[in-house]
Amino acid sequence: MGHPDFRVRGKIFATLAWPDAGWGMVKLTPEEQEFFVHAEPGTFVPVKGGWGRQGNTNVRLKAGKQAPVRSALVAAWRHAAPKRVADEFEPGS
Repeated sequence: MGHPDFRVRGKIFATLAWPDAGWGMVKLTPEEQEFFVHAEPGTFVPVKGGWGRQGNTNVRLKAGKQAPVRSALVAAWRHAAPKRVADEFEPGS
C-alpha cells in the first residue's frame, strides 16, 4: 500500500506514514477509539469515512505521548493476534 505496516499472522493492526509522514494509524474498536480520542484529542483522530466509524484511528506522531500511543498499539495488536497469544501477553514486558 506504499507505507510501512505492522502485522500479526498476516493481519494489519497499525501503519506508519498514513495519511502522510507525520501520522500513523491503529485499528481499534469504536469504543476504544472514542476513549483515546477523548483522552488525547491532540494525538488521536478518527480516520475519515467508513474506516473511521469502524474504529480505525489516526495517530499524530509528534504530539503523541509514549504511554497512550503504546496502549493504543497494544489494543490494536490484541485484536489481530491469536487469542491464545494475546491472552499470554503481559503489558510492560
